[in-house]
Amino acid sequence: MKKVWIDLDNTPHVPFFEPILLELKARGYPVLLTARDAFQVAELAEQKGLPVIKVGRHYGRHKLVKVAGLFYRALQLLPIVLREKPAIGVSHGARSQIILCNLLGIPTILLADYEFAKYPPLMRPTWEMAPEVIPDEALYCPPDHVRKYPGIKEDVYVAKFKPDESIYQALNLKRDRLLATVRPPATEAHYHNPESEALFDCLMNRLTGMPNVQTVLLPRNKKQGELALDTHPEWFKDGKTVIPATAVDGLNLLWFSDFVVSGGGTMNREAAALGVPVYSIFRGKTGAVDTHLEKVGKLIMIKTEEEVMRKIQVAPRDKTFHADLARPAALTSIVAHIEGILNAPGGK
Repeated sequence: MKKVWIDLDNTPHVPFFEPILLELKARGYPVLLTARDAFQVAELAEQKGLPVIKVGRHYGRHKLVKVAGLFYRALQLLPIVLREKPAIGVSHGARSQIILCNLLGIPTILLADYEFAKYPPLMRPTWEMAPEVIPDEALYCPPDHVRKYPGIKEDVYVAKFKPDESIYQALNLKRDRLLATVRPPATEAHYHNPESEALFDCLMNRLTGMPNVQTVLLPRNKKQGELALDTHPEWFKDGKTVIPATAVDGLNLLWFSDFVVSGGGTMNREAAALGVPVYSIFRGKTGAVDTHLEKVGKLIMIKTEEEVMRKIQVAPRDKTFHADLARPAALTSIVAHIEGILNAPGGK
C-alpha cells in the first residue's frame, strides 16, 4: 500500500487530521506523520497519542526570515522523506512540505478553506481540496485537479465530540460566572489587518470590566500571551482572564463557553459547528466559508468598536449536550478523494 505523508503545521491541523489518519490506517495505508514544533502543534499531537515526528519551529513575523525558515524546515524534512519514501504529501497549508515535495517530484494535496492564503509558485500543490462553498476559480489548481467535500473542515472532527466537565477544574474556572473564550488576531500572518487588534483590545476591556464574566484567552503563541500580560495586567487581575498553561481540548472549551470571539480562523468555525454563539473580529478578506456561516446565521462579523459593544451578546446559553453533531459526510468524502488521487495513474 502506498504511504501517505501528513504534515501538521498549525494547532487546528491536529484534531482535523486525527480522524483522517485513523481512517487511512483502517483502510490499510501506512502514514508518515510530521509536525512543526510551534503553536502547541507537537504537544497536542503527543497528548492525543499520535506517532508524530517533530521537525522545525516558528520563525517569527519578518517576511524574509519566515521564507528562509520554510526552506530550512524543508531541508530538515529531507532525510525523513528520503528514508520513508511517501507516495503523496497531504497538509492543510504546510508550505515546507509542498516545497520539498515539488523539488522531489512527489504529488501533494492541499486541503484549503481560506482562498486568500498565499502560495507562491514553488509552494503550489498538485491537487487542492476544499469545502463545496468555495468556488473553483478562487483556488490555485485547475478545475480537473480540484476536489470538493460537503460542509466545513470542522465537521470532520466535531462528529466525535463528547463534552468533559473536567475543563472547569483544569483551568480553575468559576461555574457561577459566564465563560467567554477569546482568541486574539493572528498578528504574524500575511493577511493580518491592524484593525483587528483595536477590536480585540476593546473587547477585552469590555469583558474584564464585567464582574460576572471570566475569560479564557488563547494566544496564538507564547510571545503573544506574554505581551498581553505585560501590557494589560488589569485584564488578569483576580483571575478575570486565564491563559491555559498547556494545550487544551479546544472543542471542549468552546462547548462550555457561553460565547466565543476570535480574530478569525478555525476557532470561529469550530464554535459554529458546535452551535455556540460566535463572533469574528477578523478584518482581513472574508473567505467563502465565513461568508456562508454568516449567511446561515452561525457566525456574526464584528467590524467596529461600536459593534463590539452592541452586537456581542454577553448572556448564558443552554449547555445541554445532544449527541446529534455527527456529520460523517465530510470525513468520508475527504478520505475517498485522497484514496482516489493516491491510486490514480502517477497521482498527477
